[in-house]
Amino acid sequence: MRGGVLVAHGPGDDSPAAHRKFDGYDVECLESADAAPACAFCGTFNTGLHRTDDAGETWHRVGKDTLPKSVTSVAVSPHDAEVVYAGTEPSAVFRSDDAGETWTKLNGLTDLSSASSWSFPPRPHTHHVRWIEPDPHDPDHLYVSIEAGALIQTHDGGETWSDRVPSARRDTHSMATHTDAPDHAWAAAGDGYAETSDGGETWTYPQKGLNHQYCWSVAVDAADPSRILVSAAQSARVAHNVDHAESYLYRRTGDETWEQLGSGIPTGSGIVRAVLDRGRRGGEFYAVTNRGLYRTGDGGDSFERVGIDWPDAFERQVPSGLVVVPSSAP
Repeated sequence: MRGGVLVAHGPGDDSPAAHRKFDGYDVECLESADAAPACAFCGTFNTGLHRTDDAGETWHRVGKDTLPKSVTSVAVSPHDAEVVYAGTEPSAVFRSDDAGETWTKLNGLTDLSSASSWSFPPRPHTHHVRWIEPDPHDPDHLYVSIEAGALIQTHDGGETWSDRVPSARRDTHSMATHTDAPDHAWAAAGDGYAETSDGGETWTYPQKGLNHQYCWSVAVDAADPSRILVSAAQSARVAHNVDHAESYLYRRTGDETWEQLGSGIPTGSGIVRAVLDRGRRGGEFYAVTNRGLYRTGDGGDSFERVGIDWPDAFERQVPSGLVVVPSSAP
């Protein structure tokens, strides 16, 4: 959450204990690795990147002498938990091969032709890396989204970069890939939902039933890559502004029409866009909004609120990240 990180321990269907870290920090992103569940990273807007090695109990800053203060995205390679990527504002991508202790900048990003058009509307003089999505089938392939202006790729670990393709969205906020779906990727963007089945060479826009086109978060079922959840709103204003909030949650399975979800989870007026993450079991998803943390075990047919303390002040917050880690973490 902005203003802190809420760490909850315990099975998702019980009432886990929760505690808050990073009070007063402007949190931008969170990430962990399945292979090292006690290790996680937290990117902040003005105080750099932080790492925990004890499942969120304590944190320490990493890359202080190399990374900019504004770390807007972070990703751990699914092929090697020691390999970590960080995206920043202004737009740059850095790589660590030792779990965040040391970092190297991957050059060439802003040499792309489209870079002259990159701009983040609230701060039009700049832009940032909003999302980094490693390919689970190719350790050298990364999708990198620039907010706003491009979805770019590298196929050689960042040695060189490929500029946006004509069919890619220009304002991708989050992405998902799946170990059972080679060459597939799913994207939630400010200019709509998109998916690819050829490794990002071309993108399609299945929109039928998706009545809100400003998409924020996307998650894919752990056991069924044809089942997609996405959070969406009519515009950025109603997605992120608590005073004007109105957002929704959708599901699509295979080639079916998108359907709006809402059983057991509040949507609509007063609700900011959800941040989503899939669980470890088929049909399991988590969603966090300004009203709390919710879980479904049936693919979104019904949700239940996870029983962690949620002070009234949290209802004025806009969540910025959600990570579900294996239960083997302490």
